[in-house]
Amino acid sequence: MKLPASTTKMGRRDLLTSLGAMTAGGLLLNDAVSQENNPAANVADRTSSIRIARVRGIPVGAKAFVKIETNHGLVGWGEITGLEPKIAAALTDSLAELLVDENPTRIEHLWQKVYRSHRDMRGGPFMVDTLSAIDMALWDIAGKLWGVPVYRLLGGPCRDKIRMYPTPKAHKTGTGGPHPFSGNPPDVAQLVKMVTDARNRVGPDGTVMFDAHCAVPPPLLIQFAQAIKPFDVLFIEEPAVPGNIAVFKRLKEAINIPLATGERDRTIWGVLPYLEERCIDILQPDCGQTGGISQMKKIAALAEVYTIPLAPHCTCSELGLTASLHATAATPLFLIHEGYLDGHIMPPGVARKQWEIDQDGYASLPAGPGLGVEIDESLFERVNADPKRKFKWPTPVYQDGSVRDY
Repeated sequence: MKLPASTTKMGRRDLLTSLGAMTAGGLLLNDAVSQENNPAANVADRTSSIRIARVRGIPVGAKAFVKIETNHGLVGWGEITGLEPKIAAALTDSLAELLVDENPTRIEHLWQKVYRSHRDMRGGPFMVDTLSAIDMALWDIAGKLWGVPVYRLLGGPCRDKIRMYPTPKAHKTGTGGPHPFSGNPPDVAQLVKMVTDARNRVGPDGTVMFDAHCAVPPPLLIQFAQAIKPFDVLFIEEPAVPGNIAVFKRLKEAINIPLATGERDRTIWGVLPYLEERCIDILQPDCGQTGGISQMKKIAALAEVYTIPLAPHCTCSELGLTASLHATAATPLFLIHEGYLDGHIMPPGVARKQWEIDQDGYASLPAGPGLGVEIDESLFERVNADPKRKFKWPTPVYQDGSVRDY
């Protein structure tokens, strides 16, 4: 830059300093004038002032709900599933220490803050299941803050409706049990009958799935899979207990029916070995157990690399189920979604959803804002007073009294 001769008396440095101050002053003035008409600035101002005021864990029957309140009056809800509810609620109350006074829209930051908060509890089911509900509640707040369904914040919907089961045309049969490690003809026939009954139930054009539930030992499962091949089962779910990839690889080599798993595998780090070893065909993350909506989206992206579709597992009430549907709506590779609306999980009215299942077994996209679920806290006490909805520790055993998986 060549400066005019008239500037030589003041020097180059003095002139540049003076010009910089004038420019900065002008920018500040223009910025101040334009803030009122700048939508981005208005959004930033609005969200930057919102803070988490209170975090509560509330036992509700065999589940626990998480309620996050903010200083703006917005409330977010999430659901903890698969844990003893009193313990889950207590852990939530303890984790509030990490969340109160934080901006609830910093969802990824808060997820990482909680997940990495204690090196000895990182990744465990109690921590991740509880974090799943916290994550749902944070997304609920974010959607309500901006007045849109959560799936709009996840990139928008990839589909117009979501295929569900159980429905009249899609049924998953269980295992019964207990089952021996290797079976005689009657043992195999008992399992085969479950599949034939399910096929008769949905018809030749319906969908049948079989849930091994980690309770059919590998040798018997191989025998059984050979016998049901003519029935065109969509997938065999949880063919083995999570954690031993070698068993999954052995089953994948021996069984020609698609294998699905993932409901007890938490976070992207839990599902990665299945993908790397190519030992499953379908992933079944559970929004209430794998780390919430945030992790479901990451798992979906990871699975997409391997062309593995999601068939989300879900035994949550309408609250957690709706959170899962939001993540599913924004997921490209998808097969079918589990969901129970018969009052088996939670009495009607406790969590009121804003979506329906049509006659063909497809759920409409959840209406917003946020998760689009209304919670009636006045019913919590009634649910907790129902002895049929108490949490009980399972005690499955074989006929000889030894402990078995179920």
